[in-house]
Amino acid sequence: MLKHASAPTRFFTQVSNEIIRHPRLSAEAVRLLTWQLSLPDSADVSLSETAHRAGIKKTAFIRAKRELIAEGYVHEWREQGARGRWVTVQLISDGPLTAEEAKASRKGARPTAPVPAVGEPTRPSVGRSQEKTTGAKTPHPPHPLAERGAQALVAVARGERRLRLAPRDIAQLAPLAAEWLLRGATLRELREALTSGLPDRINSPAGLTRDRLVRKMPEPPSFTDQRAATPAAPRVADMRECRGDHTHPCLFRPVDGETLCRACRQEQAEEAQDDTSGAIGAALRGGSLVRAALRGGQR
Repeated sequence: MLKHASAPTRFFTQVSNEIIRHPRLSAEAVRLLTWQLSLPDSADVSLSETAHRAGIKKTAFIRAKRELIAEGYVHEWREQGARGRWVTVQLISDGPLTAEEAKASRKGARPTAPVPAVGEPTRPSVGRSQEKTTGAKTPHPPHPLAERGAQALVAVARGERRLRLAPRDIAQLAPLAAEWLLRGATLRELREALTSGLPDRINSPAGLTRDRLVRKMPEPPSFTDQRAATPAAPRVADMRECRGDHTHPCLFRPVDGETLCRACRQEQAEEAQDDTSGAIGAALRGGSLVRAALRGGQR
């Protein structure tokens, strides 16, 4: 493969290959991180605003943000001020940080890092802290699949009465169940994880459900799995509507470019056969009359 690349002289951001080629970060996560790192230090732009500017949809943004948090590139703290107003503090870094390193970086201390092999040690760029006031006691944004997660919990409780939950418990546990669905789990897999090996007596259905949802949470799909997964073709993709006389539209799968369904083709063939039989019968009757007339003339 040929490649033409020129070094930029202005308006560029240095990004390590570790970020670009990260095996567990999706394309949206890499785009979100590099976009955020390209902003000037004085910019006060939250991750959600950056996702909107970068054209990343809500579900993809939530998944990308979770990936960045899991890999240590994003750290968040929720704090309540003296007046009861909640503040979200976000730390974005160009390298993975542990929770302790992130706290130290926020306080202004240098996080632990290996000493460069050549040259004088320099302070690494670990990102910037962004604060955004969202109002008094603002809750976290709801999970995009929270409603489906609640429906899944209700469906599980219908089959296993020992796991019946109160509406308040369903609302609290719905984001966890929704995360299962977001990671590709099916309702059957969720039901098996929650109902297999249940004890005879359950004192707290909500506590047991929460424990199993957290402890048995499936791993998020890797970027390679997401790229390899292709949506299945719909069952009606290669079907055609019959041009025959039907009360409702009739779909069929043609074999060699047919425009009529099997029933219409069979009916058409029977009508043609009746017409042929009638013509043959008329010809036979006409031949009998002609022969009778000839015999009468000979007498």
